[in-house]
Amino acid sequence: MRMRKAARVILIGAPGVGKGTQSERLLGRFPQLAHLSSGDLLRHNVKTRTPLGIKVESTIKAGGLVPDDLILRLIRNELSTRGWLRNDPPQIMTLASAGLSSSGSGSHPNAEAEAGVPSFLSETSSSSSSSSLSNDPSASFLLDGFPRTAGQAAQLDTIVPINLVVSLKTPFSVMLARINGRWVHEPSGRVYNESFNAPKVPGRDDVTGEPLVRRADDSEEVYRARFNKFEETSAPLLDHYARQGVLWEVEGMSSDEITPKLVAEFERRFCGAEA
Repeated sequence: MRMRKAARVILIGAPGVGKGTQSERLLGRFPQLAHLSSGDLLRHNVKTRTPLGIKVESTIKAGGLVPDDLILRLIRNELSTRGWLRNDPPQIMTLASAGLSSSGSGSHPNAEAEAGVPSFLSETSSSSSSSSLSNDPSASFLLDGFPRTAGQAAQLDTIVPINLVVSLKTPFSVMLARINGRWVHEPSGRVYNESFNAPKVPGRDDVTGEPLVRRADDSEEVYRARFNKFEETSAPLLDHYARQGVLWEVEGMSSDEITPKLVAEFERRFCGAEA
């Protein structure tokens, strides 16, 4: 189905709620919708050896977290490269420009320089007032992996205003049952579940016949810890978007129950004549 205005969407849900499934179904139904993953963008920059990629690679190898300002810079650059941020030419991430940016002559380097981060990579919104976001349907995307906290969301607001945040909800007992019933064929990554998509032969991969295994983190104890952590961090994040009037909640016992509701809301917001 064709959209009439740009959709800038984030899906939020606890581990096991089916966020990936809903993303795939939306992307399949709405061809104008693109998938933007902060993780994929980071890996691409590491692979192509940009200054940002080099910095991120060293941070990851040292066991550190990638700073929010670098993630934000990465997202902004991607939007600019795609032409979705008008009057905001993308930064050319080269080693030469990184050297120029970080080799100032002052005796009091800023925090970014001290951390070894080129200043042009750590700027997030200094020129946002001179740019505008395209509302063309082709500038539609699902943003995956960021933001995860209210603080990150507030920073993202300075670059791109999200216009739909979907809170996916399934009863805890149902998600726990999914985790407990999950089996994996490790060589291929194929996933099965005893309650749905069960293997043809219990405990065996449908394609190779090889044994299926349980993931180490697919235990009730581990899942409860992950769920509690999600609840702790997501509440302020959801409140942030609720105050902006872009939060929409949908609940169901399964992905198949949630999908029709989600698609109908998506069509109402972005495909209707008044969109």
